[in-house]
Amino acid sequence: MSDKDLDIEFEEAYEKASNMTEALPQDVMLRIYAYYKQATQGTVHADRMGSVDLRNAFKTNAWMQISHLSSDEAKRLYIETINSLTK
Repeated sequence: MSDKDLDIEFEEAYEKASNMTEALPQDVMLRIYAYYKQATQGTVHADRMGSVDLRNAFKTNAWMQISHLSSDEAKRLYIETINSLTK
């Protein structure tokens, strides 16, 4: 798959995710968040962490756990996750 195809599929998955109406388990939402952030912004850095409230701490932790993934790997996992939820 070319980078252009991957980007198109990623955008399509983002649209699907944006239009989802069902509530998802928190762990799934955190995984989706982390894949999206890794795909679009790269590895999390301490200066990007923002506020230190509990919600953001969980989000940052989820992102840090997948920081070893490349942007393309994160995009693929994001696409797979969204597609598995919207079947």
